[in-house]
Amino acid sequence: MLAKLTAKNQLTLPKAATLAVGPAEYFEVETRNGCIILTPVRIQRADAVRAKLAELDLLPADIDDAIAWARQRVAEPQATHPASTPRKKNTAKRKP
Repeated sequence: MLAKLTAKNQLTLPKAATLAVGPAEYFEVETRNGCIILTPVRIQRADAVRAKLAELDLLPADIDDAIAWARQRVAEPQATHPASTPRKKNTAKRKP
């Protein structure tokens, strides 16, 4: 099978090749001995979130605390934030 690399560095894979490996939206790309190797990757969102949480070494209690903090912030009046308080007008007179 033949595939052409475009000027924008894009490559369209032949349909026969993608059918042979099954449906995949992402591919792991590696080079080995002057060859490009594509391996289909099936990404699952829940797995990605679990992996990130494991990487951050968060405990369930940490997540519960964060949720409680966020809910408390949403319940607070918006006027307490410095950016949302109105500015005072400068009433000082200019010198001529």
